[in-house]
Amino acid sequence: MGGVRKLAVPFVVPGPCGVAIRDRLKHLTPQDEKVLRTVGEHQGALASRDLKARCADGHDHSAETWASRKRELTPLSSSRIAGAITKATHDQWALARRCQAAHIQSLTAGIKILRHRLSLPVGEKGTKRAAGGYRSKGEWFRKSRRLAALEARHAAAVAQWQAGRVRVVRGGKRLLNTRHHLTQAQLTEEQWRQRWEAERWFIAADGESGKRFGNETIRVTPDGEVSIRLPAPLAHLANAQHGRYILTSTVAFAHRGVEWADRIEAHRAVAYRIHLDTGRGRWYLTASWQRPAVRTVPLETARARGMVGVDTNADHFAAYRLDRHGNPVGDPHRFPYDLTGSAGHRDAQIRHALTRLIHWARQAGVAAIGIEDLDFTTEKTREKHGRRKRFRQLISGIPTAKLKARLVSMAAEHGLAIVAVDPAYTSLWGAQHWQKPLATPHRKMSRHDAASIAIGRRALGHPVRRRTAPPPHDRSDRAGHRTVQAGPGHRGREGTRPPTTDRPPGGPSPSGKRKREPSASNTVRDAPRTQQWVRDSLMRTG
Repeated sequence: MGGVRKLAVPFVVPGPCGVAIRDRLKHLTPQDEKVLRTVGEHQGALASRDLKARCADGHDHSAETWASRKRELTPLSSSRIAGAITKATHDQWALARRCQAAHIQSLTAGIKILRHRLSLPVGEKGTKRAAGGYRSKGEWFRKSRRLAALEARHAAAVAQWQAGRVRVVRGGKRLLNTRHHLTQAQLTEEQWRQRWEAERWFIAADGESGKRFGNETIRVTPDGEVSIRLPAPLAHLANAQHGRYILTSTVAFAHRGVEWADRIEAHRAVAYRIHLDTGRGRWYLTASWQRPAVRTVPLETARARGMVGVDTNADHFAAYRLDRHGNPVGDPHRFPYDLTGSAGHRDAQIRHALTRLIHWARQAGVAAIGIEDLDFTTEKTREKHGRRKRFRQLISGIPTAKLKARLVSMAAEHGLAIVAVDPAYTSLWGAQHWQKPLATPHRKMSRHDAASIAIGRRALGHPVRRRTAPPPHDRSDRAGHRTVQAGPGHRGREGTRPPTTDRPPGGPSPSGKRKREPSASNTVRDAPRTQQWVRDSLMRTG
């Protein structure tokens, strides 16, 4: 192979294990909103205090410290609310640790590339696989200073990792920094303050199996009635028995409403969260629950009816349908999306493109979608690609993580499996073997369309290239079949044309169409031998 790295084996991606649905709380009275705001502020303050204590514990955390923090929160709320707060705290702390590890990995990759390029002579050209030296002495000097800065950041990050210290902002670091750029964000100070406070509220409750309607703190009846168990200091705001407050608004989940109703009627656990969208001024209720892990189909079953190969790009999905032998069927399909604008707009674009892709795959009759197992963690560093700023932005714009989560969840609902393949060389080999042969005056093949064929063939277990080398004996099939599209056991792989001799001369063919009789030959070589050649003894040659 000569420098080509070993490819990972394709695998079927496990299905989702959780469900979340949302509905709007309409027609809330001023008193309802006042109670929700008061409860959110009170429990949000408790959550901030608990997160501070957890971050201070660091590696010294244990079951005893967890129980101690929960006991401190219980008199100020309730046992169930305290349990939900401490659990959310631990999830947030664990997420911060994972982000810290990813940051250290990014710094390590940048330092490695900088050291390599600084070790090369100034002006030395790079290769396809490794960058060369810097262009000038000035650039070399500036990069040496950047290396020192990255090494200092890396040392500080490693020290914090070893000490168990993390930095977490309840409400989000991006929203916190927006406070210093209100003009660019087109927000007033009051609008920012409302958004900041709403993001720091805590109105959530974990589900409990066996309890009435699956949740004791935030209870939703099959009729859509929503009631909240108030914390002990706010029990005077209750309008029902046992310290509960019943909202005037009702909910009706249009999506997965039947599944949700079955769960609460069986008193199975359902978690709820209430939050305020300050931009629209609307309150929402989100219900979520766990599902048994979806059992993935065997890889051979997923390949039985062919595959749809999908190439992910910065602005569109390129898809091609392949049969089970790896042959492209039909024309390429492209599903564009626009990733500019707000996060909500980008998420909607991704969902819309995936919806069209899944519907087309179902119409094509396949059982699986092949996609690359992309991860650009080491590719986004500015040290690797140097001045290629637009290329770095292109890579950073591809929604790899969100795409995986969305595609797996949406495909599972339509009975489609997702087969992940190694992304190495798919664009290169696809363009080499498939772009030109499939291009016609009426079909324009792009490099991305060819890459989708390479991805689909790899998901089906076939090589990317169209044919293997011809057999060695006389370049015939004596040593084996040439093509890799069909095996020796498949009927019709080397089938001949239907015979045309089973009909009377000049009569119609078996298909019903009259065929032309063979014309007489104009050459002596093809004439019938009806004359006897006799040697004459009188004919002599001089």
